[in-house]
Amino acid sequence: MLPHRRLIFAATLLFTAPLDAQPTAPTATPEAATLRQIYSEALSHGEAFENLRVLVTTAPGRLAGSKALDRAVAWGEQTLTTLKLDRVYTQDVMVPHWERGAKESIALLPAAGVKGEAVALSAVALGGSVAGDVTAEVIEVKSLEELTQLGREKIAGKIIFFNRPMDPTMVNPGPAYGQAGDQRNRGPGVAATFGAVAALSRSLTHANNDIPHTGATNYIPGQPKIPAAALSTTAADRLSTALAANSHSQVHVKINSQWFDDALSHNVIGEIRGSEFPNQIILVGGHLDSWDIAPGAHDDGAGLVQSIEVLRLFRALGLKPRHTLRCVLFVNEENGTRGATAYASAAKDSADKHLFAVETDNGGFQPHGFTLGSTQGDAADRASRWLPLFRPYGIFEFRKGAAGTDVSPLLVQGVTVGEMTPDSQRYFDVHHTTEDSLDKVNPRELHLGAAALASLIWLVDTQGL
Repeated sequence: MLPHRRLIFAATLLFTAPLDAQPTAPTATPEAATLRQIYSEALSHGEAFENLRVLVTTAPGRLAGSKALDRAVAWGEQTLTTLKLDRVYTQDVMVPHWERGAKESIALLPAAGVKGEAVALSAVALGGSVAGDVTAEVIEVKSLEELTQLGREKIAGKIIFFNRPMDPTMVNPGPAYGQAGDQRNRGPGVAATFGAVAALSRSLTHANNDIPHTGATNYIPGQPKIPAAALSTTAADRLSTALAANSHSQVHVKINSQWFDDALSHNVIGEIRGSEFPNQIILVGGHLDSWDIAPGAHDDGAGLVQSIEVLRLFRALGLKPRHTLRCVLFVNEENGTRGATAYASAAKDSADKHLFAVETDNGGFQPHGFTLGSTQGDAADRASRWLPLFRPYGIFEFRKGAAGTDVSPLLVQGVTVGEMTPDSQRYFDVHHTTEDSLDKVNPRELHLGAAALASLIWLVDTQGL
């Protein structure tokens, strides 16, 4: 056999060998054997992807106050009930109710005295934006500091355009998103205090395309409110180029949104009762709502179905938790966090004691670790003793840090909190967009995440953290 053919033959054997011949988790200890069972069940018989398919098909765009969120609540109850848990119930939550209305219109107008038609700019109204129909010149800024330095004299009567991209040099997109987010979250409110008539912001993504990303914006109490929208990165570049050529370029902004009275919604909760410590709670969860334009497959349909799958895995494998295992499907994470607040308030007044609360709200991609936060010392350091068990499954770190939005309020009550950290490089390509759809979710990666969550919870339940 020729040398190059030997190499091809060896490579073929490597990638076609049976599972037992592949590098796998050690099975010399009971802990390793149980993790192997959890992963095998999740990868062979996992139901998370099918549950996700049903959710995004029946309840896309499930923003707080919407009929779609009502359908998602019903889906959550039914899905948890099917598992024959010890208890399934709901918790009432009053949530904000904002609707986008008719599709928004953002257009770059031809220069004065120049014949031509307006050029549509791909955009979406930001969540919470007020309605408005304005035409004005545009001022481009890269930061809130630059806005403040311009002052009211230059800003009054103008449209402010925030155009600072997410930092491409940051390897982890999450911090880049957070760093650039002040433009969307606070920018319109600050611009309004200087007399701006509308605000536009560059979508928070590293992707260069014509897909706009929505998200929440907040106004300053007692100050004016102005219409606010996010431009796709392509539209933002187009507008920036037009302003460089003509600083007096005008844009027409029309947003048709409306606020309504708060609406009744519900957190959905399912439990497997603890065999030894039923009043001590280990929580896993995600959030039911998504933005109105988004199917919400990754944000946060993936987190929901992975959390539900944790309970299914315990049931399927006959794992009887010592502490009560509780799955919570929170409402209103996207534009108010009322579900998290209501749950934390009830937990504070309850006789139950929460030991650990973990969520997943970073997409259903390949998981590689967890962040853990605690007021009781370094939980991440304590959890690192389990890394030899997790490494065969692609989990390489327990990192000290904050948890997600829905479980963070429990931290101040002394609860150790955590969040699963998947590979996030593709997350902000679809985050808060029409593209956050089922076809962007890989079933195997989704089920690997569910197995990682179940494994961590089983270890915390049996060994403590």
